[in-house]
Amino acid sequence: MSLIVKKFGGSSVATPEKIKNVAKRILREKAPDDRIVMVVSAMGDTTDDLIALAGEVVESPYQYTREMDMLMTTGEQVSIALLAMAFRALGQPAISLTGGMA
Repeated sequence: MSLIVKKFGGSSVATPEKIKNVAKRILREKAPDDRIVMVVSAMGDTTDDLIALAGEVVESPYQYTREMDMLMTTGEQVSIALLAMAFRALGQPAISLTGGMA
């Protein structure tokens, strides 16, 4: 059994269709006993959109480091939840975990 770590950037998971394709690709490529850990970025331009949103609320959002970190993680949380759902819809058990949960 192998433990395989895969990283997918925002453009790879930019749309629901791309998320489904990532799940299908991983299932095609993995051996039956492989364990897969997925590291996934926020969908498409989500991170840029969140930064812009923070900039509309405060003039210098990066002075609020902790809150910017919290805001940025929301994009990844959406992606990991959707990807876990895509795997489960294909019959592959999967759960989403944040860094602190792993």
